[in-house]
Amino acid sequence: MAIKTVAVVGASGNVGKAVAQALLDSGFAVTAITRPTSTSTFPSSISVRRADVTSVSDLTAALAGQDAVVAASATEFVVAGGQDPLIDAAVAAGVKRFVPGEFGHDLKRFERVPEGKTLGMLLGAKAKAAQYLVEKAEANPGFSWTGVGTSMFFDWGLDFGVLGVLAKERKATIFDSGDEVWSTSSLPFVGRAVAQALKHEEETKNKFVEVVEFQTTQNELVKAFEEELGAKFTVTHVKTADVEKEGQEKIAKGDYGGAFVGFLHLWAFTDGGNHAVPDSETANKLLGLPEPQKDVRAAVKEYVQSRGV
Repeated sequence: MAIKTVAVVGASGNVGKAVAQALLDSGFAVTAITRPTSTSTFPSSISVRRADVTSVSDLTAALAGQDAVVAASATEFVVAGGQDPLIDAAVAAGVKRFVPGEFGHDLKRFERVPEGKTLGMLLGAKAKAAQYLVEKAEANPGFSWTGVGTSMFFDWGLDFGVLGVLAKERKATIFDSGDEVWSTSSLPFVGRAVAQALKHEEETKNKFVEVVEFQTTQNELVKAFEEELGAKFTVTHVKTADVEKEGQEKIAKGDYGGAFVGFLHLWAFTDGGNHAVPDSETANKLLGLPEPQKDVRAAVKEYVQSRGV
């Protein structure tokens, strides 16, 4: 039986809103699972059930009748073992498919090369959560999972300066030459990918799939903004070797959160890193999504208009 009902935990957040909307657009019945004290509001087309997200019994009741559940809550919920009660509840409630909070990079890519080891270490708790999910699926044949990797978030990354570009301030930080190609996806595209993964139930069963909306460089991104805004950006150049040194110093002091973004920059922007997801390794075609785009000008124009930059 095809998946028809989907519960979203974190449906009021950045990723959750995009996922919930894409699920609705794709014809799924969507239920938001929210904390009893939450003041978040949702469209009338989304059902709302309240549950203590640390309580397996509460969550089991809230997930009754759901074919799938998407964990789209905050990072601290995802990495600190917060998904475990939700996974246990999904199994108990007879949920068929679990989509974990694996949005972002495929953790296995970090294991393949020395420069990814630190990122892998910083996301160690997230990897443990993923392994717990795998074990539960192996022990319960009626339960399965699908991981959806999206690389860095495009629009969210611009909002918070993670991509090195501050559009409102007309400033940019360019790492190394700025010509390294990296992968990225907007939040609406992330939502579409999740919806399509659930529509392709058998093809994505117990698999991690990666999707990419854009392949670009920092220089191309800055140029697109300058052309769209008709203004030159003030550019600061930074060597990734210095970023790595600073990041290791933060780790030595126990500041793992502060070090994370720096190592993410190292992964994406270091000259010669070659960590963009190859087109041949994406699931775009499988999921009926457009192939990765090489031109970000249309996306930059939409961003400028939507944010009033």
